[in-house]
Amino acid sequence: MRANAVAPKAVILTATECWTFLSQTSVGRLAVTVDGRPDVFPVNYQIDGESLLFRTGDGTKMNAINADGRVAFEVDAVNEKLGKAWSVVIKGHAEFASSEGHALNTTARGLFPWQGVGGAHLVRILPETMTGRRFALDTSVTSMVSLDEAIRAGLE
Repeated sequence: MRANAVAPKAVILTATECWTFLSQTSVGRLAVTVDGRPDVFPVNYQIDGESLLFRTGDGTKMNAINADGRVAFEVDAVNEKLGKAWSVVIKGHAEFASSEGHALNTTARGLFPWQGVGGAHLVRILPETMTGRRFALDTSVTSMVSLDEAIRAGLE
């Protein structure tokens, strides 16, 4: 059993802070429904206004979005040296986007599928809800307890 002292204290992020954190990284996890069950895929993304863009090829993600555009998208980061962590979760709707227009074309060119091929489809996530948390991890505790345990304690 863990002591509550292990649990990092969460600070609720504002929408502006969430977008700021999202702009600091480019890899997140897309959650979709596949055959009635949740599935998660890592994707690289870019922010476009108050939406996210990523590319995908034909396959599971595209089929899931066509069947049900409701998605969740999670991005997080942990800096053990600084004792800081954050997480942002977006729930919303994914739709296939047109790659027309200068601004969208510029953004889309920066996106590439990790496999290097098959990123013919540009997908936009339109947030309906967005939540974020920032944690200050106590380094004296995290040196004795694995970071996984410290984070899990904070979510309980």
